Amino acid sequence: MDNHSYTFSQRANRLNSSVIREILKLTERPDMISFAGGLPAPYTFPVEALQSACASLFQDHAHASLQYGPTEGQMELREWIAQRHGTTASRVLMTTGSQQGLDLLGKVFIDPGSKILVETPTYLGALQAFTLYEPSYSSIPSDDFGLLPQELTPELADGARFIYTIPNFQNPTGRRIPLNRRHELVAQAKELGILLVEDDPYGELSYSGDHLPSLHSLNPDDVIYLGSFSKILAPGLRLGYIIAPEAIHLKLVQAKQATDLHTPSFTQRIAYEALRSGLLDSHLPIIRQRYSAQCQAMLEALARHMPDGIHWSRPEGGMFIWLELPEDMDAEDLLQKAVAHSVAFVPGAPFYASSPHRNTMRLAFVTVPPERIEQGISVLGQLIRDQLSIGYKTGSF
Repeated sequence: MDNHSYTFSQRANRLNSSVIREILKLTERPDMISFAGGLPAPYTFPVEALQSACASLFQDHAHASLQYGPTEGQMELREWIAQRHGTTASRVLMTTGSQQGLDLLGKVFIDPGSKILVETPTYLGALQAFTLYEPSYSSIPSDDFGLLPQELTPELADGARFIYTIPNFQNPTGRRIPLNRRHELVAQAKELGILLVEDDPYGELSYSGDHLPSLHSLNPDDVIYLGSFSKILAPGLRLGYIIAPEAIHLKLVQAKQATDLHTPSFTQRIAYEALRSGLLDSHLPIIRQRYSAQCQAMLEALARHMPDGIHWSRPEGGMFIWLELPEDMDAEDLLQKAVAHSVAFVPGAPFYASSPHRNTMRLAFVTVPPERIEQGISVLGQLIRDQLSIGYKTGSF
C-alpha cells in the first residue's frame, strides 16, 4: 500500500477529471448504447490512404520522418493549411491536437483572475484547459443559433483577454452561427478591441457540404483560428493547428517549445502525404453522408419517443444533438436510471462556465448504428415519461 504524502502544486490540486471521460468508463459494457462519447466513427478513418502514406514515407523520407523537427511544424503541411485558409505559413503553428492549442492559449493569455468570455454553454475541454490558469469566466448569452453579438456590451468586454467560440456545429449543442451574426460578432469584437478565438473542429462536417466564412477570414488580424485533423482524418494522429497574427504566433511558439519541442514529425508527414493527393475531396463527402443519416435517425427517433415539452436542436452538421428537459428535471439523475437500462449520455451542466442548466444533455450519434439509436432513444423517452408521470419535483428522481 502506498502511504506516501505528496505535496502537489496549487495548480495540480485544482485539476479534476473530465466528466465525459469518467462517464465513458461506464460505457465499456458491450450491451451499453452510448450517446456519450464525442468520438468520430472509426469506419470514417481513411485506413488505406494512411497505410499508403506510411509506406511512401518509409520508402522516400524515413530518416526525416523519424527525426526531431521545428517547433512550428513541417513546412509543407503548414503551407497546405495556409493555402486552404488564405493565409501564410508564417502564421501557422502545428499542435499536438487542438486541445494543446487551447492549453497554449491559456499559457500565453491567462493570468489568475483574467476575464475570459465564453458561449452559453461551451466546450468542456476548453473550460478544462483554461481553468488551470485561473481565469474569471463571463458567459455571453446565447440562443439556438449561437452567441448573441448584441449582448457583447462594453461592460461585459471590459478587460477581457479574449472571446472563445465554436461557430460551426458547436460541441455540445450542434448549433452553427449564421452569416449575418458572424459579421456582427466580428464587427462588435473589433469595435471593442477584444480578441476572438475561433475553435473549428467540425466546420468540414456540414451535411450539405456548404461553408460559411470563418470568423478568421472576416478579420485575420484580430481572430485566432484553431483547426484539427481529428474529425476529418483520425484523432490518433493528434494533429491540430493554430493560425494567429504573427506577434501572437511567436509567443505560442515559445510556449510550445517549453511544452513538447514540436508535434511529432511522423504524424505530420503522414497527414501531408495523404492530404496532398486530394484525399479530402473524396473522403469528406463519405463522412458527411453517413453522419447526416445517423443524425436524421436520431431526430426521427426523438420525434417518435420524446413526450411533449422536450426541446432539442436540429443540427445541419457535426456530431451532437442538445436536448433540454423540463426546467426542474436533473439530467444527472436521469443518467443514473439510463445507465441501469444500458443507455448513456452526457449531462449538460459541466458545459456551463457558470449557472449550469441541469436540465440539459448532449447526445452524440455518429458511433451508434441507426437501429441502436432507435432503441436507446426509446429507453430515454420512456424514462422521461415515467418521471413526468410521478412528478420530478418530489425528490424521488
